[in-house]
Amino acid sequence: MHELSIAQDLIRLCEENVAKAEAKKVLVVHIKIGRLSGVESHYLKTAFDVCKLESVCADAELVIKEQNVVIECLDCGQESELGKNEFVCPKCSSQNLRVIDGEEMYLTRLELV
Repeated sequence: MHELSIAQDLIRLCEENVAKAEAKKVLVVHIKIGRLSGVESHYLKTAFDVCKLESVCADAELVIKEQNVVIECLDCGQESELGKNEFVCPKCSSQNLRVIDGEEMYLTRLELV
């Protein structure tokens, strides 16, 4: 379960940001997880809830935005969001695609006090 190490790294990032901002603690952690990232949101939430207990995130809420896959068709130029893992351009049915979003996980925002 690599979500545990991801949660630990997330806590570390929060602690660094709290120190830089000279804040006391984190209230809310906002992250974006792409569908192709390999990260399971519910496992990450559970791991975060366990790891946060003795940190600046002890009372923090983890808000997860799940990002669908966004592709660009290299044949017709159409940019589309895919609801399923069917890698076909909805406009021209080409499979000559480039993934623009949905492969990574990002820490997007922290709410600190």
